[in-house]
Amino acid sequence: MKQLTGSQIVLECLKEQGVDTVFGYPGGAILNIYDELYKQQDCFNHILTGHEQGASHAADGYARSTGKVGVCFATSGPGATNIVTGIATAYMDSIPMVAITCNVGVNLLGKDSFQEVDITGITLPITKHNFIVKNVEDLADTIRRAFRIAQTGRKGPVLIDIPKDVTAAVTNYKEHKPKEIKRKIDNIKEMDIRQAIELIESSKKPFILVGGGAVLSDASEELREFVEKVHAPVADTLMGKGAFDGTDALYTGMLGMHGTKTSNLGVSACDLLIAIGTRFSDRVLGNPDSFAKNAKILQIDIDPAEINKNIMAHTHIIGDIKAVLTMVNRRLGQQNHNTWVKNVMVDKVNYPLTYDKSKLSGPQIVEAIYNRTKGDAVIVTEVGQHQMWAAQFYQYKKPRTFLTSGGLGTMGYGLGASIGAKVGSPEKTVINIAGDGCFRMNLNELATATRYNIPIIEVIINNSVLGMVRQWQNLFYSEHYSYTTFEDPVDFVKVAEGMGALAKRVTTLEEFEFAFEEALEAGRPVVLDCHVDLDDKVWPMVNPGAAIQEAYTKEDLEKTTK
Repeated sequence: MKQLTGSQIVLECLKEQGVDTVFGYPGGAILNIYDELYKQQDCFNHILTGHEQGASHAADGYARSTGKVGVCFATSGPGATNIVTGIATAYMDSIPMVAITCNVGVNLLGKDSFQEVDITGITLPITKHNFIVKNVEDLADTIRRAFRIAQTGRKGPVLIDIPKDVTAAVTNYKEHKPKEIKRKIDNIKEMDIRQAIELIESSKKPFILVGGGAVLSDASEELREFVEKVHAPVADTLMGKGAFDGTDALYTGMLGMHGTKTSNLGVSACDLLIAIGTRFSDRVLGNPDSFAKNAKILQIDIDPAEINKNIMAHTHIIGDIKAVLTMVNRRLGQQNHNTWVKNVMVDKVNYPLTYDKSKLSGPQIVEAIYNRTKGDAVIVTEVGQHQMWAAQFYQYKKPRTFLTSGGLGTMGYGLGASIGAKVGSPEKTVINIAGDGCFRMNLNELATATRYNIPIIEVIINNSVLGMVRQWQNLFYSEHYSYTTFEDPVDFVKVAEGMGALAKRVTTLEEFEFAFEEALEAGRPVVLDCHVDLDDKVWPMVNPGAAIQEAYTKEDLEKTTK
């Protein structure tokens, strides 16, 4: 037992949890913690970002790439509100993160004090839990509880707000070794397992849909065994990429609005859809009344709130995905669905993803990145057309190799997240694929990458427009391109060079391949500004509210408009 200040307790508790990296930005209310951090520089790798939002996205990317809890610091008022978008991004995708903010002193709370904001009230709907600690005696146990909450059950972000006087107050501190976080299995019901196996055994045309829950539960091996036993085609959601090997013969591609025709048609024709760790978002379902109409649905998810929320399940299993699949695999006999699988694979041959190879394009760039990295890189994205191309044309063989804002769709996410991913996994090649609109939002984090010489590769698919919004304006808004075109002289190469990065502009595939090879060998942050046509689109496409089996390609659209 020893006497420590609140600031010292914060850092000691982080050490208890095995935290060695923090992303943050100092300010008045959090100065006591940063002063203590100065004294303990050898214990922590602190990354000073260009903006608090960048810190929250970096903590998120660190968590997604490593499976550990990401940690970020921010001061009161605008510092705290600047991390709200990052917290919401993590919340929507169930990413374990602990955000520590500091506030004005306890006696100043609720008085509209300088840089005061009710950050716990603001973040209540977008955190798994949050705390304001008004007594230093409660601080250590609150931090320990926050880390446990972030990692147990359905993972998610937790915020701890600490008034400044609490960080200066002194109390007794006793080190606690964190309890091992075990997978919860006592909530998995025997009856549910039995009913699921009966459904699988009676199915003639099963289809498996894999979501982000399979990644978060580290269930890839169990999933591979399950797929082999069920002997069924496999589709994934945006968040599920890498949980099942994208090069496997049974893999059919992504499902939904920009999913493959093979996956969309297969799910529409199956008699059993096994949904693993997916919340059935609107971009996956299309028209929910038409979704998998011929199928019984078996839903497996850790969160009871997801069962029957967006689509009604015939039966379900509530529990950790890895634990559930382990139990099912032990009891499920080998199934054989040769005829069904062959029929689906005919569609895979007949409806491949294609693109115009006569000019540089987003799909061509993504495919070139895949061919050079052999699928072994960590791909981070922003949000928009480039995000869909990265999901379609890069084959993800392992989990935690595709990091993207799926639920919130946060433009400006990728650069900060790629910094966090590279810091967390320095041995891996980390590439952020961005649109020019997204790059503009948080390009200040390039200075973070160069300050610490974090060798990320930033690939900008530059079409001088907000590509996905323009695509919708083209298809659904009578080509009214309202404020989606960037008519300015901004030069991303000069901007990047001004921030200390190596930068190249490319306009052909040959130029890209040469520049990308240089980037891989550079050992420093690199920006590749890739100029493509402003009217390239993401295909296939399912119109909003339409059934997913109505997916159409550019060629399909041209036939109907002739």
